[in-house]
Amino acid sequence: QVQLVESGGGLVQPGGSLRLSCAASGSSLDYYAYGWFRQAPGKEREGVSCISSRDGSIYYADSAKGRFTISRDNAKNTVYLQMSSLKPEDTAVYYCAARPWSCGSSYDHWGQGTQVTVSS
Repeated sequence: QVQLVESGGGLVQPGGSLRLSCAASGSSLDYYAYGWFRQAPGKEREGVSCISSRDGSIYYADSAKGRFTISRDNAKNTVYLQMSSLKPEDTAVYYCAARPWSCGSSYDHWGQGTQVTVSS
């Protein structure tokens, strides 16, 4: 089992930056791929980014490319999502998720989410 706890959300002005963290606990954490998802009010959950375990491959949604950076620190069992040039449309609850090995469409473990609000 893997437990995930997100942190780092908050209120930020348009154009600002935030770094989200996802602290993982459990066993064999190095063997998991970790993804970031978000869900805005009234909208479906969407994938934002993912980093795999096997080769460190990284994927970004088009909305995140050039503005967001995902990284992982296996020594700290933590995955980060650095977000910059934030826009009001980035407002959402951001979730961390994990699945074995490689990024994919379904995830086995989810965190509780952290709210990100981009507003002036």
